[in-house]
Amino acid sequence: MSTELSADERRRKRRLTVAVRDNMRELGIQLALLNHQVGQRLEMRDVDLDCLDIISRNGPLGASALARSAGLHPATMTGILDRLEKGGWIVRERDPADRRAVVVRAARERGAEIYELYSGMNGSMESLLNGYDESQLEVLVDFLSRAREAGVVATEELAQG
Repeated sequence: MSTELSADERRRKRRLTVAVRDNMRELGIQLALLNHQVGQRLEMRDVDLDCLDIISRNGPLGASALARSAGLHPATMTGILDRLEKGGWIVRERDPADRRAVVVRAARERGAEIYELYSGMNGSMESLLNGYDESQLEVLVDFLSRAREAGVVATEELAQG
């Protein structure tokens, strides 16, 4: 039994591979546009919303750890955190592990505002994902996890110069 692909199979696979990459790019653009609209509604810069998302998912975090996660200079992070704190989106607190250090956490009381703005997309995703069976969802999770990791590596490589 041969494992080599025929010319037709190679062409079909190539077309599907290109379609996946094209759709990933288009999805990235669409999500960036959605995030921009959410940020505008909240009177927040795109980078501030990105940092708030990192804090919400991984916090509490120190400013240096957040700057590394976001790929931003620490001085830039100070301005972002100042704006987020002024807007009531984050709270600065003493780090329980090191009372000299400060960590930031998302202000829980503001989370509903963001969730409401993403409710349309979240509802659409829920409906979409309900159309897949468990094995298909496992493939999607695997693909998206690997794609995310490829993005992390590419970003780190660019950041290192």
